[in-house]
Amino acid sequence: MTTLNLDRRSFLAASAAVAGASFLPGSLLAQDGPIRIGTLTPLTGAGGPYGPVMVKAVKAVVEKVNAAGGVKGRMVEIVSEDDQTNPEAGVRAARKLIDVDRVSAIIGTWASSVTTAVAPLCWESKTFLCTVSGADAITLLPHQGYLVRTQPNTALQGRKFGEFAVAQGGKKVFYLSPQTPFADSQYAAIEAALTKVGGESRKYIYDDKKPSYRSEVDEMLRYAPDTIVLGGYTPDTSVLLKDIYRSGFTGTKIAFGYSVNQKLLDTVQPELAEGIFTISPSPAAGSEAYKALVSLTGVASPDPYTTQIYDHINLVLLAIAAAGQASGEAIRSKIRAVSQSPDGVKVDNAVDGLKLIAEGRPINYDGASGPCDFTDIGDIIDCQFRYDQVRAGKLTLVKIA
Repeated sequence: MTTLNLDRRSFLAASAAVAGASFLPGSLLAQDGPIRIGTLTPLTGAGGPYGPVMVKAVKAVVEKVNAAGGVKGRMVEIVSEDDQTNPEAGVRAARKLIDVDRVSAIIGTWASSVTTAVAPLCWESKTFLCTVSGADAITLLPHQGYLVRTQPNTALQGRKFGEFAVAQGGKKVFYLSPQTPFADSQYAAIEAALTKVGGESRKYIYDDKKPSYRSEVDEMLRYAPDTIVLGGYTPDTSVLLKDIYRSGFTGTKIAFGYSVNQKLLDTVQPELAEGIFTISPSPAAGSEAYKALVSLTGVASPDPYTTQIYDHINLVLLAIAAAGQASGEAIRSKIRAVSQSPDGVKVDNAVDGLKLIAEGRPINYDGASGPCDFTDIGDIIDCQFRYDQVRAGKLTLVKIA
């Protein structure tokens, strides 16, 4: 999820950076000092509204773990870096975390282009990577098992968008999006959902740096859709909404929850966003892990990315304890053993899980984002989705399903 494009050139540039770097294999990391985990989140840029609270959640978990004696007696240190929602900045920050800080894992990468740029650095150095990025291509990379993601992939998200559009009576959908890493796969899933019921759709890719989208909106009006899907980010969506409103369009509007968020609603005129539906992966709001996260952060309704990175840090620390070693290789070997063991004791936090591991008992972690069960390539198997609608300048829950 980023305003910058993901292309072959950026991937090759990141790979070249890997080839020129001098890495210390995870198996050679010191096992008698503190355990260092890196957060690589968007503290600035398009993802800036999410990064700070994500880091806050991680640090709160670590404080609890350290207060309880750490992981097998070793204290945990968090090293936080800002990826600026930018692949180049993300690569620089990741190289520092790997080369200088010697972290065992990097958690919380948000933008799909950032994740794709830093992933080669992680698998070449045997550093484990946990991400909340959704682009399908991420788990298709040759990451050798050094990556899992808690965000549903964009094919699954696109299907939810298409099915919801149909449920709202949509027969003719116009998809507006910048050229993101997930634009094509999301649209393909939307198109499939419409085609299944005899509907139709059209895709239009725009430049996300334009000061006006009048020509794009004119193109949309010529298509005469009953529904439009907005696939961009908060900055470009804010501009786009002005031109859509001026056009007089009165049909259904659907957007990503990370784009049409409270920050956008606080900055645009209320009438511009009124009635928009948003779709987001839903946290496990009724779970004990979610309640613990609320208590730890003081945030009444943590966003999906905060719940996911909360699960990242819990899972990584539990995997280290289960393996008896703080390395990316150790995490890779035990991440599924602590998250989806059919015979494991259900746990929702690292402190309780560490006690059970110390007793030699298997565990099965379910978190604030839901069950953390992964496919062989690292995709989350399933999750719930949250549907909201903007009403009087506020996001109002429609359903969780």
